[in-house]
Amino acid sequence: MKPSFARLLFSVGVALLFAAILAAILFLVAGRFDLPWFWAYVAMNGLMASFSFSLLDAGLIKERLRASREAPDTALVAGKVFSVVHFVIAALDVGRFHWSSPMPVAVQVGAFVLFALSAAAAICTMVVNPFFSAVVRIQEDRGHRLITDGPYRFVRHPGYIVISILVLASGVALGSWWSVAPMAALLPLVVWRTASEDRFLHEHLDGYRKYAQQVRYRLIPGIW
Repeated sequence: MKPSFARLLFSVGVALLFAAILAAILFLVAGRFDLPWFWAYVAMNGLMASFSFSLLDAGLIKERLRASREAPDTALVAGKVFSVVHFVIAALDVGRFHWSSPMPVAVQVGAFVLFALSAAAAICTMVVNPFFSAVVRIQEDRGHRLITDGPYRFVRHPGYIVISILVLASGVALGSWWSVAPMAALLPLVVWRTASEDRFLHEHLDGYRKYAQQVRYRLIPGIW
């Protein structure tokens, strides 16, 4: 089903707003605008935001906006704070103080591509799972049901895999080794959140126990 013109317009508007906020943080902190990798990063994030709002289930968009506004948990708040710190460090590093050693172009290109692919994979995961809320809860008001299609056939929490890759690639894509540190600090929180959510779903989501017996691994096939 094709999205309506109004929804496409809304998606573009949200994407432009997101890109403008991201650009303001990066370029104002950097104190300069002649940073082509920053421009590419902002443009790519705006494009991904536009795609996500145009492709995702309308109920999921409302759920994520409501959940972020009304019931933020520790992981969600920490993710936002560490992300802002990450952008500030990258902007100070690349734009003003040059703390990082020169980054090979091939490494930065590879990280940028990996970041883009991870962002696209995250969107695909949310398209497959219309109950991918920002908080852990059973969405009875939306007819919450078990999702076993797509990447959920291989691991139980594929969204957290691609998010982990995305956050690690982000700083390198911007050209700052130092900005990787606050995002790497999020990884233990991702593991904790995955384990906590998995326990909750075992207890509260119909069919999840049987599903967990069939799909044995939470994040990484063959390991955990």
